Amino acid sequence: MATTADQIMAPALVSTTTTSTTTTTNGKQQSLSVAATTMQPSTKPNSNSNTNDEQQMQHQVEQNNKSTSPKPNAMNSLKLTKMGSVSTKEKRVYKIVLTGGPCGGKTTGQSRLCTFFENLGWKVFRVPETATVLLSGGVKFSDLTEKEAYKFQENLIRTMVQIENTYFELGNSSARNCLIICDRGVMDASAYISKDKWEKMMAANKWNPVEMRDNRYNQILHLVSAANGAEDFYSTEDHACRSEGVELARELDYKSAAAWVGHPYFDVIDNSTNFEAKMNRMIESVCQKLGIDIGDRLQATSRKLKYLVAALPPDSEFPPFQDFDVVHHYLQSAGPKVQARLRKRGQKNHWSYIHTQRRPNVHGQARIEVKTQLTHRDYMNLLAQRDDAHFTIYKKRRCFLINNQYFQLDIYREPGHPRCKGLVLLETYSSLTGEALKNCMPKFLNVVKEVTGDPDYSMFNLSLKEDWSTTKKYCRPATGKQQQQPLQQQPSSEKQYKPYDENSD
Repeated sequence: MATTADQIMAPALVSTTTTSTTTTTNGKQQSLSVAATTMQPSTKPNSNSNTNDEQQMQHQVEQNNKSTSPKPNAMNSLKLTKMGSVSTKEKRVYKIVLTGGPCGGKTTGQSRLCTFFENLGWKVFRVPETATVLLSGGVKFSDLTEKEAYKFQENLIRTMVQIENTYFELGNSSARNCLIICDRGVMDASAYISKDKWEKMMAANKWNPVEMRDNRYNQILHLVSAANGAEDFYSTEDHACRSEGVELARELDYKSAAAWVGHPYFDVIDNSTNFEAKMNRMIESVCQKLGIDIGDRLQATSRKLKYLVAALPPDSEFPPFQDFDVVHHYLQSAGPKVQARLRKRGQKNHWSYIHTQRRPNVHGQARIEVKTQLTHRDYMNLLAQRDDAHFTIYKKRRCFLINNQYFQLDIYREPGHPRCKGLVLLETYSSLTGEALKNCMPKFLNVVKEVTGDPDYSMFNLSLKEDWSTTKKYCRPATGKQQQQPLQQQPSSEKQYKPYDENSD
């Protein structure tokens, strides 16, 4: 087996990113899907000179584009097609991880997701839990020496990667849209080994968390153990390899969640409802990320919440966290209702790249949002389409988990517009309200107010170079109360695009 992450994870780096919307025409439903397939190039840029490479490549691209004059948002790989006739390049392959402590509902969750998506016409692959496969062969982890345990975890990860790659390749070759459900993922192994040994293992194998955690899987779903919030239902009877007591199960549940903190699409499915509703919330979360219109079948209640935060406390006040450098560029768009942006997100000079394109109000239905994972080369090519009406947005993003709630803290950095100086915004997704929501909020942060839906805190508006009182680009809510709007600009009678509804990426 190869010894580097680039070699052993190669099949997983083929990324197909899509979204869909359901429209109604003459009383008949018609499903539309958008798909994009990108593959990592065979050579990687030198991470230590990433900034210089970008400047050089950007200059070269701009020179080359003077003669070609590309149209805004001209991405040849993006196409809008009917779901009925999906070709290999236009299909969707969506890779998710089900993780969590013992007795959280992962086995049932796999079955429910499989049934739901097969009913939609998708092909579903279920990747078995590698640890269960190995432990069921007579391995007892408590009997292993320290050296044996270390080597076991290292081989477990290698075995897991090879098993997953087999299913990923099957998904890529499938003629249908494909959902791949992984029963735990590679980062789960870090919950069962000390931090020092984990970092030693990562370094020895030339692995890095951006590839293993962020780029390998599309979405992470943490199903909270029944030992945390549903103790009466916690049991070890139905699992041959499960022997944890309630206290140990809680500890493992927290560790398995902490292992995935930092993934851009990480959802915690807690025990605040009965089990049936928990399963529905899990399916709803996947459908939301995919852009599949499920109507009210699953009674969607989760919503994005945004809060303004005052001066930050010391790092010691935070629970375990992951920090990322994030850079956003807005691109020229084909029209006033279309938004396109690039995001570069990374740690220690390892980066992931995302292109987001939003086309709202398609045939009167919900907006279409396409998130496409890019190679560094694609990212540099698209930078030539930057919109000069917007500043580049620089942030430090801090991700952490507390009270079974996943939070992202965006700390704006210079250079940028003076309106962004010192700005700190906290974001989370939750179905909780009232006191239940208040009790889940991080008490160590000084939350000034909720700014959900406030256009003054939209990244689109914050990045505008022109003054809000004079620009015609400032976007407001299409309906409802107008919050803190510049007096000089009156609302348009035409329904406008709402960029402040944008999902974090």
